[in-house]
Amino acid sequence: MQSFELIGADGKRIKGDRVEGTTRQILFITGFLSKRWGNKSTALGQWCQARGWGFCCYDVRGFGDSEGAFTDYTLSDWIADARVVLEPMKSGPSVTIVGNSLGSWIAWLVAQEFPSIEELVLVAPAFNMMGERAKTISKDRLHDWHTAGWMPWDDDPLHKDWLLSWKWVEESEQYWAKTFDVRRHVKTTILHGLDDAVIPAEGSRGFANELLRREPNFPLDLRLIPGDHRLSHPEHLEIFRRLVMRES
Repeated sequence: MQSFELIGADGKRIKGDRVEGTTRQILFITGFLSKRWGNKSTALGQWCQARGWGFCCYDVRGFGDSEGAFTDYTLSDWIADARVVLEPMKSGPSVTIVGNSLGSWIAWLVAQEFPSIEELVLVAPAFNMMGERAKTISKDRLHDWHTAGWMPWDDDPLHKDWLLSWKWVEESEQYWAKTFDVRRHVKTTILHGLDDAVIPAEGSRGFANELLRREPNFPLDLRLIPGDHRLSHPEHLEIFRRLVMRES
């Protein structure tokens, strides 16, 4: 793996790791509040190197090793980061994006723009993540978020220090409203745990139903499996491996 640095629109560095490949490139886009190296990306990197495929993962601005303050960035900035990372990959082999959670929705959005992207594997996609979040919290907390302008994702010690601006909700709703406006026929597989309490599988089912209503012949494969979205069980990780490696 070779470390890289790319410059975002505000001059802050986007940091990541990449290995070159000759026949295929896989880009991993992390979930919300996740650093680039976790169990999925580590496994992906190992599988790709064993096959001689390219692999890339990165941290968004404001999180992980990348520069910038978390509170300075919203969904549109993280979509822009994906574009910056994809730009130098256009000259190489075709790209498969593996997205996790919020990274899956970002993957879908940028795939409509880049002809070099030929395939998507979306794990527990968090479509309209902040818009949906705003619908589930109490009216008092929603009022405080809207009027104060800031709120943590929840009160979990891992999340409470990461303040989100109300702009996240506004942008999430705006992008969701146009999610289906452009539909490149990119082979798309969605893998979602039926017991996922963090990102309900109904979101993936609803996305699939709406996409196929608009585009009945779209190359979409929705796979709902028992368990949660973390692929913590060996059999779930094996399903994930076979999907990405095109063995099933």
